[in-house]
Amino acid sequence: MMSSSPVPRSSVSASAASERALMSRLVEHLERVIRGKREALELVVCAVAAGGHVLLEDVPGTGKTTLAKVLASGIGGAFKRVQFTPDLLPTDIIGSSIFLPQEALFRFRPGPLFANVLIADEINRASPRTQSALLEALSEGQVTVDGQTHVLAPPFLCLATQNPVEFHGTYPLPEASLDRFAVQLSLGYLPEDEERALLMTRSGPPPLEDLRPVCSLEEVVRLQERVQEVRLEESVADYLLRLVQATRGHPSLRLGVSTRGALLFGRMVRARALMQGRDYVLPEDLKALAVPVLAHRLVLDTRARYAGSDKRVLLGELVGTVPVPR
Repeated sequence: MMSSSPVPRSSVSASAASERALMSRLVEHLERVIRGKREALELVVCAVAAGGHVLLEDVPGTGKTTLAKVLASGIGGAFKRVQFTPDLLPTDIIGSSIFLPQEALFRFRPGPLFANVLIADEINRASPRTQSALLEALSEGQVTVDGQTHVLAPPFLCLATQNPVEFHGTYPLPEASLDRFAVQLSLGYLPEDEERALLMTRSGPPPLEDLRPVCSLEEVVRLQERVQEVRLEESVADYLLRLVQATRGHPSLRLGVSTRGALLFGRMVRARALMQGRDYVLPEDLKALAVPVLAHRLVLDTRARYAGSDKRVLLGELVGTVPVPR
């Protein structure tokens, strides 16, 4: 039976230190191209370690596609990009069965979904039917075509983007789709000094061809397995549940965090613990990740929405009201 008291901070295994070093290498690799955004990059690497997916809500030209390319180069994985448009079909993403006359049979031809890092660019521009083609892959790491199940080679990470400014001709992601993303974040514009340095040193696209992998796909898979072994003490698990349950009973919220969201929250905080060099979760991990991991799962009620309430601000205030275990 697990103890209800947090594990001493000095208890750090050699394995946790090794995983921390791997995650640090990945963050530093991303920083070679994406500058001045370390906090966001650490969230992306935590999502990789947790086996989760990332929703990037940002204006055009802030480096979202570049981030996905650099991440793929860092893990030595296959990268694919799909530009979502209103006429995009599900088979354009997942693939389809092609009839081969010579062999008199149908053979599955994989679509761009079969990659280690997929960027679904402007995902909210495709129809709900096409958006839903991603759901099975995001949740279960597989797709089903003509009754046949095709498993995606691990690791599989989807970075989906949407423009928070332009809504004409878009189909907002439904709650069921949003709930499948481990984290939602924004890169935003560069700090002034970083943007100035970039203007002075770079006149063309980033030199991605010079980047080399800092780890292998097998190491990423082992990292994801290691995340599952990070300890979540009983008192910390209770704290996580209290945070989740607080969203379900809040008067300004029509929909709180689901059980799927709670499980993803648990995986993300375990990943953050490893990034900090620990093999156990502390309450500070939950407080640090509550907003980026949980806010996009909430649905404001009509009154709060028309009053201009912000889900991220509301969640931050809510976290401050939940007692932290001692």
